[in-house]
Amino acid sequence: MKIIIALALCASLAFVCNSCRAQDYRMALGARISSGGPALNNSATFRYFLNDQAAVEALFSFDPGAVGALYEVFRPVGSLQGFKWFFGGGAYGGWGNGQYFGAQGIVGLDYKFNNVPINLSVDWKPELNLVNEIFFEPSALGLSVRFTFK
Repeated sequence: MKIIIALALCASLAFVCNSCRAQDYRMALGARISSGGPALNNSATFRYFLNDQAAVEALFSFDPGAVGALYEVFRPVGSLQGFKWFFGGGAYGGWGNGQYFGAQGIVGLDYKFNNVPINLSVDWKPELNLVNEIFFEPSALGLSVRFTFK
């Protein structure tokens, strides 16, 4: 419930303060819904662009508790306005059902609506757990909806 209230407040702020054009945003805050297998499945997401082609993304999952960070590289999808594909990698750690730590990769498709401060992305984010038990989780498909800020 706290996440929904926080996202609603961020949405209100985004609509009041934002005048973004397609792919013209610096930060984005939202939610990522994904399959149940990975450690970081349903989470809050914050993306910050370092430049036009690279961003860092933080993920916060509350049940079970886990955090992750990704470095992402963005490339245009032909001449399609607002679309980019991306790839990257990073790490995650958790404390919900025992302690765990591992590496994660990501590849996906990203879309920023023109004249609306909303960003959508679909991705595949496999995880490789390295602590307590070594295992690979390949079924990490996700959908993210974010509010963008200039």
